[in-house]
Amino acid sequence: MKKMYLFVSIMVAAAMLLTACGTAATPTAAPVPATAAPVVPVLLPTTTLPPVPTATTNPLGTAAQPIVLAFAPSTSSTQLTTGGQALADQLKTMTGLEFKVSVPTSYAAQIEAMGSGNAQVGFLAPAAFIVAHAKGYADVAMVSLRNGADHYAFQYIANAAGGFKSYYDPATGKDTGDAATALAQFAGKKPCWTDPISASGYLVPAGFLAANNIKTLAGAWVQGHPTVVKSVYLSPKGEICNFGATFVPMANISDAKSGAFMDYATKVVTIWVSDPLIPNDTVAFGKSLPADMRQKISDAMVKLASTPDGLKVLNGFGYSWSGVKVVDDTFFDDFRVYLQGIKFDFNNFNG
Repeated sequence: MKKMYLFVSIMVAAAMLLTACGTAATPTAAPVPATAAPVVPVLLPTTTLPPVPTATTNPLGTAAQPIVLAFAPSTSSTQLTTGGQALADQLKTMTGLEFKVSVPTSYAAQIEAMGSGNAQVGFLAPAAFIVAHAKGYADVAMVSLRNGADHYAFQYIANAAGGFKSYYDPATGKDTGDAATALAQFAGKKPCWTDPISASGYLVPAGFLAANNIKTLAGAWVQGHPTVVKSVYLSPKGEICNFGATFVPMANISDAKSGAFMDYATKVVTIWVSDPLIPNDTVAFGKSLPADMRQKISDAMVKLASTPDGLKVLNGFGYSWSGVKVVDDTFFDDFRVYLQGIKFDFNNFNG
C-alpha cells in the first residue's frame, strides 16, 4: 500500500513539473486594453523622379526646320538665290511658314534633294519632274505659263562668225527651212549641252538630231542655259563648242555693271526653232510635305501669279512666268511618250 501511494505521489509531482515547464516555454500575450490607440502605419518618403526626356524633332516650316525651296539651275545661281529669297519672304508672309532657298548644282542633284527630304518644294524642269515622280520623290502641283502658254520651244544657236546659215526669221518668228535642212550643217560639229536631264538643253534637241540621222561630236556639258549662250558667244572658231541648244527665248547674258556680253544678241544667232512641244517648268512637292502645307503653298503661288506685283516676285529668279496652271501628273503623258521615243529611260535615270 505504501508503494502504491509513493508511485502516485511521484506521478503527480512529475505532472506538475511538466505543466510548469510548458507554461514558461509558451507565454501568453497580454490582452489589449479596449482604450488602446489605433496603430498608425509609418509612410516612408517617396522620391519623385524627373520625367524621362523624349526625342523631339522641330516641326517642318519653323525657323529651326524651314521648308526648302529647290530651284532648277537654269539661270545664274546669283539670280536664283536673290530672286528665290524674295519669293521665300513673300511665301512666309502669306502662309506663316518659314522657307529656305537652295540652288542645286544640277538637275540630278535637285531630284535627289527631293528624294532625300533635303528639299520639300522643287521648281523642277519637266524631264527632271518626270524622273522625280517615277522614283516616288515628287508630285506636281502646277506648271508655269509663259505668254499664256503651258508648253515651250527650244532652239539651236551658234556664233555668228561660225559659218552657219540661219533658218529662222526673227521678224516673223518662223523657220525658213525644215529641220533636216537646217540641222544638217551640224554634222561632225561639237554641241554645248546644259545638263543630261534638261529637256530643251539636251534631250529634245539631241533627239531631233538623232531623228534626222545627224551625228555630232561628243558634247560639252556646261550646265545652265545662260552658260550655253556664253560658251557659244566665246567660240567664234569652236573653241568650246560649235553650236548649242537652249530654251526660247534665249537667255539674256548681258551684264551692264561689268559691260560683259553686251553685244550677245548680234554675236549669237538662232539657227532653227522647234514647235512649242516641251511642258513648262513645274512646282512640285516632295513626299514628306504634309497636305495642309501643300495647300497653303499652292494657294499662295496661285494668288501671287494673279497680280502684277506677284508676277514680279515670281520672275525675280529669271524664269519669265506670266502665270501658273494647276495640273496633275497626266499633264505630262504626251511628253513621256516623246521621251520614250528617243529612248530616254526615266525610270532608271541616275543623273
